[in-house]
Amino acid sequence: MSKLVKTMLTSIISIVLIGTLAAFIVLYVLDNEKTTDAQSIDEMVELSYETPEVTTDLEDGSFVRIQFQLILDSKDAKKEITKREFQVRNQIIKELATMKEADFKSGLGKLEEQLQTKLNELMTEGEVTGVYTISKILQ
Repeated sequence: MSKLVKTMLTSIISIVLIGTLAAFIVLYVLDNEKTTDAQSIDEMVELSYETPEVTTDLEDGSFVRIQFQLILDSKDAKKEITKREFQVRNQIIKELATMKEADFKSGLGKLEEQLQTKLNELMTEGEVTGVYTISKILQ
């Protein structure tokens, strides 16, 4: 084979490999980044569920009145959580019964995370992607 043919063949193979790699990156890597983006605010509002206001006592004898906004990942999950309202209330009361007044002053993030985990254990048609405290009165 002549030197010119070898150079052309090497160049063509290199171009094909680079093109294949670029196509893979565009189709798979960048596409996956788009699908894992957070929900838009409009989607969050559409897929949210407001829990009923719950009033209960805490471990140290204090009382709390609290309400949450649950963000779900699909319309089916929203329908399911609406049907499971009694279980949602039950989980909120169970989580609050183990807390003290000081726990509310240091932040509610841990409570929100625990509630999200417990509710996701109940769900079969989707999942809770976020829990936000929208009302809280501590006495």
